[in-house]
Amino acid sequence: MMTIPDDLQRWQALCQQLAAQETGQDAAHDTSHLQRVWGNAQLLLQHYPQADALVVLTACYLHDVVNLPKNHPDRPQASCMAAERATTLLLAQGFPAQKLELVAHAIAAHSFSARIAPRTLEARIVQDADRLDALGPVGLARMFHIGGQLGRTLAHATDPLATERTLDDQQFTLDHIAAKLLQLPPTMQTEAGRQEAERRAQWITDFRQAFVQQWNAAPIAQAQS
Repeated sequence: MMTIPDDLQRWQALCQQLAAQETGQDAAHDTSHLQRVWGNAQLLLQHYPQADALVVLTACYLHDVVNLPKNHPDRPQASCMAAERATTLLLAQGFPAQKLELVAHAIAAHSFSARIAPRTLEARIVQDADRLDALGPVGLARMFHIGGQLGRTLAHATDPLATERTLDDQQFTLDHIAAKLLQLPPTMQTEAGRQEAERRAQWITDFRQAFVQQWNAAPIAQAQS
């Protein structure tokens, strides 16, 4: 991890406090998620030291101050709503005015569903850092948690890999791996982010194969007495 200057540590503590006040009860988007996103961003900042670390840190911690459920009709607007809310919170704390627009853009552009192209290096780092938390072991746990919240079935009973049907991650949680998660690495905005995403995506691919092998396994015959 990068060494955090004293001023950055001060803003980190304040952003953590603000995020804790605003973040809801969704365990997939709680304060530990925010901490992991900032951790991912620190790894990326090592490759891009020219980026403004304060902008990145602030956006990482405040990107979910408005977080609507995945199935909410206004979900695509949630990141823009979060950007507006974060701006209001930061103005009240005396955040550097010249950096507010950079933070707001990074927050608005982080969302997959918003489809806002990141225009700055800071926004690209934040988007990659957030998407990395959707991959790997923790990302997989978050996926199943959200699937359970929305009442989705773990997997299709007879065709979990969707070899003879259309993927439907609104009904089958396992379908989300192929429908979205494995599509993330090519969308990464930084080379360092893409390499890490590919590594984590391979872990998910291996898990999916093992899951399907067990899901499709025939019952073990009882031993003959």
